[in-house]
Amino acid sequence: MYSSEGVGAEGVKEQSVEEDQWFALGVTARHEKMISRMLHQKGYETFLPLYANRHQYAKRSREFQLPLFPGYVFCRFNASARLPILTTPGVLQVIGAGRVPIPIDRNEITALQTAVKSNARLLPWPFWQTGRRGRITFGPLAGIEGIVIDVKDPVRLVLSVSLLHRSVVLEIDADCVSLA
Repeated sequence: MYSSEGVGAEGVKEQSVEEDQWFALGVTARHEKMISRMLHQKGYETFLPLYANRHQYAKRSREFQLPLFPGYVFCRFNASARLPILTTPGVLQVIGAGRVPIPIDRNEITALQTAVKSNARLLPWPFWQTGRRGRITFGPLAGIEGIVIDVKDPVRLVLSVSLLHRSVVLEIDADCVSLA
């Protein structure tokens, strides 16, 4: 969605600042689902990746849908028009450097969205930056890249959101992953 593209003084193609990008919103703890719904009702595209967590009580068990990134909701909007986002109850801040919001890397958000849509098993994981890179070569998750931390079957592939210093782990069949 480029509203105006031009060629700058150096002959380099400039992108419009008016482009909608994905940002991470710091939100009130344990209110992520409600805040995501409110932003969606305001007309914004939101992304709240969830995972299933089973809790065993004395005589019964119950499954909960919990956020993979507690305290954060991803939202797509124009950074220069963020006031309606910030006035939403429960939204504390747009993550960035000082008052300047920093967008989430497009590849990171696309990888997370693809993994969630495929119903693959995702779990929260400590932030992971180093290791051997791997790429899923076929199947519904083809094209996703991450860091391989366990080469046994199933392979564990870590997907990170570097801005938040948070990661999730994806378990996938070893035949689907090629190491870089």
